[in-house]
Amino acid sequence: MQKFSSLLEAPSPAVLTTYRKDGTAATSPVWFRFHDGCFEVVIAENDVKLRHLAAQPRCSLVVFEAVPPFRGVRVEDEPALSRDGAGEARRSIAGRYLGREEGERFAAQRATPGILLRLSARPARAWDLTAILPS
Repeated sequence: MQKFSSLLEAPSPAVLTTYRKDGTAATSPVWFRFHDGCFEVVIAENDVKLRHLAAQPRCSLVVFEAVPPFRGVRVEDEPALSRDGAGEARRSIAGRYLGREEGERFAAQRATPGILLRLSARPARAWDLTAILPS
């Protein structure tokens, strides 16, 4: 993942796909962080994504760039879910996207507790379109 460290450290766009009981996909934009070899997303306790994960305990996360070289990473697995560390992760993730001060304010204003979703970075599918872009 070294080649992708700047992508993973930036407030890059990300999409989480969960699966409903009937197996159909539900895709949502999310904020994330890459921490200790895992992708982490905080989901509000009452969010439908948690009901999807209870019914179908697998998901995928795609992190990508919307500018050249259009790098991306996709992971898919059964996530680990925990309340432990969710508050700290929420503050950290919000700070990445909004700046430290605004991130703290955003996290403090969340009335619903969060659940920390962790997805291992292994195995991951990664791409970089540098080789096919016009010079």
